[in-house]
Amino acid sequence: MSELSYQSPLAGITAPSGLSISIREITERGMIDLRGLTSDAAFMSAVKGVLGMDLPTRPRTSVSWGDVKVLWLSIDQWLILSSRSKAHELLAILRDALKGIHSLVVDVSDMRAVIRIEGEGCREVLMKGTSLDLLDKEYVQGCCRRMRYAEIAALLDVVEDNVFDIYVFRSYTHYTWNFLCATAKAPAKLKLFGAQEVPA
Repeated sequence: MSELSYQSPLAGITAPSGLSISIREITERGMIDLRGLTSDAAFMSAVKGVLGMDLPTRPRTSVSWGDVKVLWLSIDQWLILSSRSKAHELLAILRDALKGIHSLVVDVSDMRAVIRIEGEGCREVLMKGTSLDLLDKEYVQGCCRRMRYAEIAALLDVVEDNVFDIYVFRSYTHYTWNFLCATAKAPAKLKLFGAQEVPA
């Protein structure tokens, strides 16, 4: 019997030259969708026992411990991030710890693609596709939120000051990639304050 193998939706595709920022796909990201009630002490305790940290309960926040990161998605939903190889093991441990507790734990590693953009000016590039004011002080390391990006549903994670991960459903990966590459072209670079550079 043949074994299942994962293939990135952007396999064989690289960013074109002449971009003002760096764009690449993160292929080895494992993702677990977790649902439960924060008011349920047993649920919160069981998850902390597995992850080694409390789930984030404030909107648009995330927490990290080692190579595991948890993004807040809603009042009863979180996205647990790890390496793809670790996600299966983590899923089994979580399911075992949450037996008998009202909850849901599902491996969704193949549901979304992750595109990372980084470099000075990446906020300006992102704002060409969203109404979010990414210059606001809210958007610092650790912030995460759902958003509309280029008219599709997406999830934004601020990894560092000039490093952003964009999560989109797999079927929209090529569309998002092409949109980013088009809006990140050096001649399209924007300087929000002050005189604009004239393209050569």
